[in-house]
Formats: sequence, structure tokens, C-alpha cells
Amino acid sequence: MRDQFFARICQYLSEQPITSSAQHGPSLAIMALTTIFNILPLASESRYHVFLAILKVIKSTFSSHAFEALIPQLEVNVPNWLSAWQLDDEDARNLHVAIADVASATAHNDLAYKYLLNALETISSASASEAESQALAKRTLIAALTNPSVIDFTALAASEAIQGLRRSESNLFDLLEIFSSDDYSSYTDFLETNSLSALSIPESAAEVLSTKIRLLTLATIAASSPTRSVPYSAIASALQVPSEDVEMWVIDAIRAGLIEGKLSQLKQEFLVQRATYRVFGEKQWAEIQGRLMVWRRSLESVLTVVRNEREKFAREGMGSYDEQGQAGRGGANGYANESGGQRRQGGRGGRGQHQQQQQQGQGPREVDFVGGAD
Repeated sequence: MRDQFFARICQYLSEQPITSSAQHGPSLAIMALTTIFNILPLASESRYHVFLAILKVIKSTFSSHAFEALIPQLEVNVPNWLSAWQLDDEDARNLHVAIADVASATAHNDLAYKYLLNALETISSASASEAESQALAKRTLIAALTNPSVIDFTALAASEAIQGLRRSESNLFDLLEIFSSDDYSSYTDFLETNSLSALSIPESAAEVLSTKIRLLTLATIAASSPTRSVPYSAIASALQVPSEDVEMWVIDAIRAGLIEGKLSQLKQEFLVQRATYRVFGEKQWAEIQGRLMVWRRSLESVLTVVRNEREKFAREGMGSYDEQGQAGRGGANGYANESGGQRRQGGRGGRGQHQQQQQQGQGPREVDFVGGAD
């Protein structure tokens, strides 16, 4: 009886405006619903219906201010509420989708995507192919592709509902695979035979998608480079941009948190310090194994040299080793004194020439961008 009573109150406050105050009606409705929510016992399932009514009012009025006041509580309270109310998967999914709807309506796109992912996690294997599950999977995938902040597609690839799109929305799933592991060239080839509007992606998102796949392509190039040094020409070719725009794209990728490193205009290369993988699977493990093998061989070579020198020292004795060392140091010092002057003279000349070029606005320079440089 009590639950039915609260259900009718929630329906009235969330669906019918308070006519006595047209301007403040939604605020009064939210205040009334919030009061009801707070006086109910913590474990009362009625709180679930009241909270959904609060979200419904916020969504219908596009009240960004009211939702922003609610955001700090979501991170802490939603997991506790799900446990206290003992919701089944369907009710939990409805709650996550309701939060995502309000977040999307109030332009909190990152938060909307987060709760769409939470909703996907409530879909069981048995219901992954159902129409409702596929609709949610499609919505979540489009939100991920069109959100510039989403660069990690691991959670999407692991979702059975998303995998179900391989059959029901094969072209959209192909686009996911391009953004997960392919490059800008594959994306342009895809657009030759597919339109964004046919995939339910608004044409206004075209620039976002183009920029995003270029940045992801750059991250992949940096992550897969065995020498940790990427020439400007390779970046320009992969991104299909003019050479003079390469540094701008690298800086944008650094700001996006995809890579870290240093730009060298002198050598026309990007020196990679860190790069982000879009997904991490067998291919990425194979790349890491290859690098570890290279480092292992390098360390083995160093150890061999050290071992040989130690054996030589033990074989020839301290006296002979010292005589050779003194003779070597004498020759080396003589050579260093002779050539050091030349190097210093050449160094001064090089610096003077470089300073003169910089004063004239000519000549290459090295620009260091590390971390999320602004």
C-alpha cells in the first residue's frame, strides 16, 4: 500500500508541472522528491522509484545546475544503493541508463558514457542478442566513437552485447575495429563505402572522428616504433597531413594523454618516452616481448664484455693491467688535449653560428614537449 502511494506521488511530481509556480515548479518538485527520498529508510526499495522520478524531472527541464549538485553523490552512493535496494539486473540497468540520459541531456558526455558502460555490464550472456540489449550496445558504441575523450576501447571489446553487433550492425562494428586497432588510411577507405548517417552517427561528428583516428594512429606509431624514434615523414604519411603540421598533431596527442616525448626539429623526429595502446591483446604482448628480447641481447653483450675484462684482469695480474692502463691514459690524455682543443674551437664556432641563425630567425631548433604539455 505504501509503495503504491509513493509511486503515485512520484508519478504526479515528475510528469505533471506544479501549476501554482510555473517558474519554480520543477525546483519545487525536486525539493519535494528529495525530501521523500531522505526520510525513507536506507534499504527501502521505494527510494529507487523516488530517485528515478528525481532524474526524470531533471532531464525534462534540462536542469544542468540540479544535476551538477547531484554528481558528487553518484560516485559514492550508487554502488551502495544497488546493494541496499537489492535490485535485479534489469532494475540496475534502468538506473544506469536513467543517469546516462540525464548526463547526456545536460552535456556531461563523459559521465553519460560511464553509466552506459555500467548498464552494459548488467546484460547477461543469454540476453546479449536481444533487441533491447543490442539497442543499448549500439548507443554505447556511438557514444564512445563520437566522444573525443574516449581512447580506450578495451571495455567495449569485452562486452558480449557489443560483440553481438558484429551480426546486427556489422558496419558499425567494423568502425569500432578501425578505432580499436587500425589507422587513418583504413578509416578513409571505410568512408568510401559507408556514410556516417547510415550508421546513426550525426554528420556533425565527422570532424571529431577524423581528428580522433589521426591521434590514435599517431599513438600506435609511437607505441610500435622499435627504436623509440619516429621521423616526421612517417607521421605525415600515416596521418596524411603536410609535414609542417606534424608538430601540431604531436602536441595535440600529448595533450590528449596518448603519448609523451620530445620533438626534435634538428633531426626532424619525435623521440618517444611513453605511448598508449588503444587495446592490449596478443599483438601488443608480442611487441613487448620483442623489445624485451632486444634489451636482453644488449645486456648479454654488456655482460660478455665485463666478463672478458674481468678474466683478462685475473689472467694478466694487477701490475701488467696497471702498466697498460697508465700507458693508455697517457695516450688518451695526449689525444684528448690535442683534439679537445679542436672540439672546443669547433663547439664555439658551432654555437656562434647557431646563435647567429637564431637571431636571424633561421636554422632548426629543438622543442621539448613532455607530459600533458599545454
